[in-house]
Amino acid sequence: MTHRVVAFVRPPQSPFEISCAARILRRPHYDFRVCAEKTGEVPTTDGYPMVVRHGLPLLDSADTIVVPGWTTHDQPLSPAVKAKLIAAHERGARLVSICTGAFALAQTGLLDGRRATTHWSAAADLAERFPRVRVDPDVLYVDHGDIATSGGAGAGIDLCLHLARSDHGVAYAAQVAREMVMPPHREGGQAQYAAKTTETTPRESLAPLLDWVTERLAEPITIDDMAARLSMSPRTLARRFATQLGVSPGQWLLTQRIDAARAMLEETDLPVETIAGRVGLASATNLRRRFHRAVRTTPAAYRRTFRAAMPSMT
Repeated sequence: MTHRVVAFVRPPQSPFEISCAARILRRPHYDFRVCAEKTGEVPTTDGYPMVVRHGLPLLDSADTIVVPGWTTHDQPLSPAVKAKLIAAHERGARLVSICTGAFALAQTGLLDGRRATTHWSAAADLAERFPRVRVDPDVLYVDHGDIATSGGAGAGIDLCLHLARSDHGVAYAAQVAREMVMPPHREGGQAQYAAKTTETTPRESLAPLLDWVTERLAEPITIDDMAARLSMSPRTLARRFATQLGVSPGQWLLTQRIDAARAMLEETDLPVETIAGRVGLASATNLRRRFHRAVRTTPAAYRRTFRAAMPSMT
């Protein structure tokens, strides 16, 4: 069934945030549309208007509602918009904010008691205005299943790719990412921006090391092996990962192994024991334990979900 995604915009709207969502969620298996409280021309922050043909009733049939960032995030929602968002959540629609769109969701009360994020520069304002929201300014995105929030516009791309992974699997989302020339997956807990550093010499990119590791996931690669590859200590490697990727080397490596396992479960009929060996997790027992911890389901259940009807990109 086609999943209907509706982006709700408000003037002056930043078009980039809408493009982030549309580029990923306007594809086969998604029906992407835009609505506004008042139809017609909606001014944008880039100096040109966008024409919106749909009004608020479109929200009534949405499976996912995206609220992109607004420059005027301190303005209150109208009672009509607030009621539509709350009603949509009550009937099971997924609510998603990009950047400062979190302010709109916070006004509904649906974020009360929940962890949420927004652009790091607006996080303090969000926390002050909505003290019941547990604002985390350091992460890329937070997904509760029914409600998801992201940091700045770029983090919105990460969140939308994450949603595509959740809806249609790793292989599907990876193909979308390849078409966009984007990293296939960044964990929501990664930092929104690089940590400050006192290094005076330019840092070399970790990209060659990451490529080297992903081509050898079946091998028993350790953190010491990764550090030796760059002729540095494990402690220095950990600092480089924290600065450039926002995660530890061990967390990154385990994510690559789990993602590779997910893709094989989606695309092949290989036994779990074989998959475990091919992704460097040694045994089916180890794979099941780590897979359940990361994905919150078993490899067998995951395979049943995504092998039943593999989505096509055409």
